[in-house]
Amino acid sequence: MAHPDSDLYPEATGLAKAVVDRHSAPEPLVLYSGWFCPPEIILGDVCRYQYVEVNPYHKPESLLKLNPRGLVPTLQYDNKPLYESTVICEFLEDAYPDHTPKLLPSDPYEKAKLRIWTDFVTSRIIPSFHRFLQFQPEQFSTTVDKVRSDFLENILQFTMEMEKEGPFFLGKDPSLIDFVMAPWAVRLWVFDHYKGGAGVPPPDEGGADEDAWARWRTWLAAVRERKSIKETTSDWENADNTAQSELAKATREGKGVP
Repeated sequence: MAHPDSDLYPEATGLAKAVVDRHSAPEPLVLYSGWFCPPEIILGDVCRYQYVEVNPYHKPESLLKLNPRGLVPTLQYDNKPLYESTVICEFLEDAYPDHTPKLLPSDPYEKAKLRIWTDFVTSRIIPSFHRFLQFQPEQFSTTVDKVRSDFLENILQFTMEMEKEGPFFLGKDPSLIDFVMAPWAVRLWVFDHYKGGAGVPPPDEGGADEDAWARWRTWLAAVRERKSIKETTSDWENADNTAQSELAKATREGKGVP
């Protein structure tokens, strides 16, 4: 029996497709990824690499040999596998130390703090993004307003930890946390398309939290304008909120990964 999500659009589009095409030639460093999980934003700024696009329901044998679970992104380095986005990013920081911008601060405390809030993005913001997008009112007892509110509360907590002036999380230069958060932030339009809006207040309408929302807008504008982020973002037509995998159902219910 075919997987319930096997017909989801399997390829990058727009500027992201151009990046895929430019990195199709064989290289010692190989990134396996998919349009829904864009190429690691920093890779093009760091080193030469080959990009192998993966349809998650028709995984190539070469990926499964590296990573039997078939997870993407998976990085092949010296014929050995690495996976998990933040692990890959930190590995690139260590393996290619001459690149800029630096992903992590040199100060031990600031580095640890950045890791705490990067974990917040992956453990709190991204799951709440999925629960909001994949929410189906006919299936669960909660409401779309509740999942929207939970998502926005996570965004506010994230924003309140930003350096005051910006524009990026730590200041004038982007770092690991900006690149981890960016793929989700630049796709907030999906909530306008499917859920009646993300709920981020317009300028001067944020009430008691207006300062935080103003800082969020500054950060988001800077992220959207960064060349490497533009070039790794597929066109909006690929978005969907009807996925029926066990993972999709679990995130809609607010459960852990099955």
